Amino acid sequence: MPALAEHLFSNLGIAIPAFLFVITLIVFVHELGHFMAARLCSVKVQAFSIGFGREIFGFTDRKGTRWKIAWIPLGGYVKFFGDADASSRPDENLMKEYEARRISGQRAQSEPLHLKPVWQRALVAAAGPIANFILAIFIFAAVTLANGKPAAPPVVESVVAGSPAETAGLRHGDLIVRAGNEAVLDMADLQRIIAASPGARLQFTIVRNGRPMAIGITPSSVEMPDAAGVNHPTGRAGIRDAMVGVGVVEAFDGGVSQTWNVVAQTASYIAQIVTGRQSPEQLHGIIAIAAVSYEAARVGFVTLLGLAGLMSVSVGLMNLLPVPMLDGGHLLYCGFEAVRGKPLGERFQEVGFRIGLAFVVSLLLLSLFNDRSYVFQLNPF
Repeated sequence: MPALAEHLFSNLGIAIPAFLFVITLIVFVHELGHFMAARLCSVKVQAFSIGFGREIFGFTDRKGTRWKIAWIPLGGYVKFFGDADASSRPDENLMKEYEARRISGQRAQSEPLHLKPVWQRALVAAAGPIANFILAIFIFAAVTLANGKPAAPPVVESVVAGSPAETAGLRHGDLIVRAGNEAVLDMADLQRIIAASPGARLQFTIVRNGRPMAIGITPSSVEMPDAAGVNHPTGRAGIRDAMVGVGVVEAFDGGVSQTWNVVAQTASYIAQIVTGRQSPEQLHGIIAIAAVSYEAARVGFVTLLGLAGLMSVSVGLMNLLPVPMLDGGHLLYCGFEAVRGKPLGERFQEVGFRIGLAFVVSLLLLSLFNDRSYVFQLNPF
């Protein structure tokens, strides 16, 4: 039993801090985006909370904002003046009071967010997801700066023992310029060519010590599932590519490109789920995040930071979904108001809020169901 307890607490001792680091960083930056946009628009911020539920500790700044950390570390919120609750629904009684003041010509020192011009409300709503994308860019840039980028054309760092690459005589430092009948521009090209050639002999053109030479490699065949879960034979050669150092400008450019690629891939997956062309099995929640954070932290801090970048993009995109309760829902309401020239009715917004709440709860339950494969990943048994 002592060994069992030691193993359990050893796992949790890595998993919990790693999970809290990833979640807290993403939530803090997201809410900071809303906060800064609100301050820019002269909107009073009443509370800035990391987590939900009862406050653990906090402080009030000189502008009256309560900064706090709460017990349930599964998100956070910024409560603006005029909000009825943490979901940023308007306090209708307060709205009527301030609307009456405006009609009577009384000037208020601080005006509720919901009475600000529609473009300012849209800016405040969009600022959270935008902050997540900016965070991802800087994280990916930092990771690229620390690790470098794959050499292009690819350079062999090492080969797997007993692999087709080792058998064929591929060595550290070999520059791969051609595989089969195709030129190899980067590692992605090489992986694609090898994957498509299980069991087929490929003629490689490499450069070794400044001299071109030919070498034949026959990729082994392994069964790999596709997006539909169907196994197909896939080629593997056992080549590990080398990384080369980059400067700050190149790293930042790589951060922008990587963020855009993650956005495009995630948006494409969401669109395929909506259209029924893809299963929602890859939607995961808190248990999966904890398990993946644990694995990333075991590799190293840079890997954990890279995971935070991926999660930041996902959080930004999910919040842009046009669902009431989410930032995208607020943007949708702002769009309707801009077109109609007046806000949607109170009843309509209430129904929208209930639909949004049902969607968010359903998504949470689905993600928890999909997390069942991760339940025992931190199991000590």
